[in-house]
Amino acid sequence: QVQLVESGGGLGQAGGSLRPSCAASERTDSSYTRGWFRQAPGKEREFVAVISWSGGSTDYADPVKDRFTISRDNAKNTVYLQMNSLKPEETAVYVCAARIGSAIWTRGELYDYWGQGTQVTVSS
Repeated sequence: QVQLVESGGGLGQAGGSLRPSCAASERTDSSYTRGWFRQAPGKEREFVAVISWSGGSTDYADPVKDRFTISRDNAKNTVYLQMNSLKPEETAVYVCAARIGSAIWTRGELYDYWGQGTQVTVSS
């Protein structure tokens, strides 16, 4: 089993930056696709970004494509989400996910493991 723990969220101003991370443990000797999702109050969970095991393939939701960057350090079993030019409407709990394999998935139901989430609050 894989355990995922997010950190690095917090309070930021509109136009600012945050860089949450997600560390994985257990069975990390295998290849895992890693993704980020977010859920705002009263809204459904939405896809944010995904990265393949090699890091060679990424995909982003259109609203964040030009401002967010997903990356990973496999030696540290950690994935990062660099979020720049933050907007107040992006206030949400940001959650990381993992699924064994090397393909890209943007649907949350395809992931096997989930973290507890880290709160990101963006003020006006």
